[in-house]
Amino acid sequence: MPDVDTTMREIELKHGPFGQAITKPFARTRRAVDERSLLKVYMGIDPEGRRKREVESVERAAHLGLSVPEVLATDTGEDGSWTVFGMLPGVPCGVRTGRAIEGYLGHVLNLTHRLHRLHRSSASLVPGLGWENRHGRLVPQHRFLLDQFSSRCRLRPWWEALTEALQPLESHPVVHLHGDLKPEHLLVDDDRVHVVDWEASARGPAVVDYTDVVFHLVRDLLYEGVPPKDVPVGLMTRLPFSAPVLAWRLLLWLDRRRPEDIDLVTAREVGRLTAEEQAPAAYAALARTVSLLRAVGVPR
Repeated sequence: MPDVDTTMREIELKHGPFGQAITKPFARTRRAVDERSLLKVYMGIDPEGRRKREVESVERAAHLGLSVPEVLATDTGEDGSWTVFGMLPGVPCGVRTGRAIEGYLGHVLNLTHRLHRLHRSSASLVPGLGWENRHGRLVPQHRFLLDQFSSRCRLRPWWEALTEALQPLESHPVVHLHGDLKPEHLLVDDDRVHVVDWEASARGPAVVDYTDVVFHLVRDLLYEGVPPKDVPVGLMTRLPFSAPVLAWRLLLWLDRRRPEDIDLVTAREVGRLTAEEQAPAAYAALARTVSLLRAVGVPR
């Protein structure tokens, strides 16, 4: 770890030079020219909290035997909150064919089997951001999810119905979550899988990780031009399913895009989705909804 007075310039001299920046909604990354390291600058929502969560979770995941990037340097200051990671080999999981999707879901299940079972040795684990229990009031699982929305969502007509629909999560064990599982965060290197991007790590019900997988898969296929009817929803039934969590994930995506996007989904649509008992029907409904949202210009 660097000293607190380490500057970005010093880090670039040690680990760089870094190439052109790639900017996403909540982070800007730059690869070193020699491909040995990656500089990540956290932006948007709680950058310093996300930096700390990622560093803590990566270090704990490494101790647990998961293949994760090494933290080479991390700090916060005038340059913002940032971390330099060691680069890992491999390529993101492919999802362009049914066979590739089956392989990707297999990697997900292998990872989550190892990750989620950690709660057996963490009986006192409580819902929250990051893997470390913090002092403070105990928040119910459904409230932990709802607290991730912006305050404007509390005034939406679907708020109370979604709150009620999420109540059954209280019977679920609290486990360690990656928090942002999608193909580009699982790097395949022959028979080995490396797991990156842990800034959204959390403690909560396991179905949140599985719902993230489904949501990102459906959304990204649609935004790449796959028609809704061709999204292979049947393959995704391998994963545990919760319709209320699926509705929550859809709304969270909209809440974090343009301010007006959250009003594009009606209370009736949310109610229908949360009440769906069959995973294929729920995933098909999600595909239709996301396709319509894409058509009206909601950014990916």
